[in-house]
Amino acid sequence: QVQLVESGGGLVQAGGSLRLSCAASGRTFTSQNMGWFRQAPGKEREFVAAILWNGRSIIGADSVKGRFTISRDNAKNTVYLQMNRLKPEDTAVYYCAAGWPGSDTTSSRAYDYWGLGTQVTVSS
Repeated sequence: QVQLVESGGGLVQAGGSLRLSCAASGRTFTSQNMGWFRQAPGKEREFVAAILWNGRSIIGADSVKGRFTISRDNAKNTVYLQMNRLKPEDTAVYYCAAGWPGSDTTSSRAYDYWGLGTQVTVSS
């Protein structure tokens, strides 16, 4: 069983930055793909970014490319989402997820474990 705990969310002005962290329990972190999703009120959950077990990263929507980066520290069992030049439309609950290799990492179905989420609010 893997437990994921997100942190780093908060209120920030447009143009600012936040770094989200997701700490994973257990001994399987280095073998798993890690993803970030977000869900805004009234909208479906959206893929943001993923980093595979081998370190390869995937950034999701065009709206975040060039602004968001994902990284992982296997020694700390932690994955990060660095978010720069934030916009009000980035406001959402951000979820961390862990899954086993072999599935489409841009799909929520590829992930077996989820954190409870952290709120990010960007004011204009």
